[in-house]
Amino acid sequence: MRSTTGWRADAAGTLRRAALSRRELRADDVAVRVDYCGVCHSDLHALRSHASGPGRALVPGHEFTGVVTAVGPEVTAFAPGDPVAAGNIVDSCGECAMCRAGQENFCRSFPTLTYGGADRVDGTTTLGGWSREYVVRDRFAYRLPDGLDPAAAAPLLCAGVTVWEPLAALGVGTGSRVAVVGLGGLGHLAVKLAVALGARVAVVSRSADKARDARSLGADTLIVSTDPEDMAAHRDGFDTVVDTVSAPHDLAPYLSLVAMDGTLVELGHLGPVTVDMMDLLIGRKKIASAGSGGRPATAAMLDFCAEHGITADIELLPSAEVNTALERLGRGDVRYRFVLDLADLDA
Repeated sequence: MRSTTGWRADAAGTLRRAALSRRELRADDVAVRVDYCGVCHSDLHALRSHASGPGRALVPGHEFTGVVTAVGPEVTAFAPGDPVAAGNIVDSCGECAMCRAGQENFCRSFPTLTYGGADRVDGTTTLGGWSREYVVRDRFAYRLPDGLDPAAAAPLLCAGVTVWEPLAALGVGTGSRVAVVGLGGLGHLAVKLAVALGARVAVVSRSADKARDARSLGADTLIVSTDPEDMAAHRDGFDTVVDTVSAPHDLAPYLSLVAMDGTLVELGHLGPVTVDMMDLLIGRKKIASAGSGGRPATAAMLDFCAEHGITADIELLPSAEVNTALERLGRGDVRYRFVLDLADLDA
């Protein structure tokens, strides 16, 4: 086994520095020195679940960038020294209809997640990117394009591809009308990507306080969701509404913004929802969702971001401050994504 160091959750869900083991490289494996890894709401949820019922070892982190340090004998796409990135999927069956279509994120036997998953070869629990080394199957590592800051690019591998997939699938482009609900880790990247695709973009927020931020990201306007007159003025105004609100909420106000034959894409809260079918019937509106992305979409997203200079707006912290980052994330004190610098694990 290969030895490294990372941040492992204790029984209370607090991260503590610990020695970790990685598998020896298989023929198609890549060993990556993890330099930067984002902090996602999914990590916070995983830690809370772990604290309420500890079971398997938990090392979070599923959006990271780094440098290849070693490769297995069958690897041809990477060599030591190459800058790479990896996201929240590190393997899939490779045989089902979804995998054959390049949608490994929808693998029929469920994709192997970067942490908290079961390795498809030996059954061990996968441990995430809040560590100094990660060993990943080569087809789930992505070359990091030149020009992308590796720290600010790390969240592209989760938040970035999560919003990219529905924008691309719905054909968002020049002249499209897009509204983004919520201006957090997902929302700010949805705005940047939609603007770069050529769309006219609005941000929907509970208050007018985000107006300056919305315009700095490229949005044309801000709609105040708590202002009935403002919402009414934009009724049926958008081909695509991307909803990134993570808490349970009423979808009706946002469906009212969707134009005829348009789509409300739910990316934040993925639990049960209640919808009045009349809100869909009038205008032939649709509700969709998405999560992560397949290998082709992830590679295309990275190339698009490099071409247009898109990265996340981040606050970079030494990894020793991970518990502080999680506490602040829990109360919404981040603009817009925390990223951990793992170099301090060398000390």
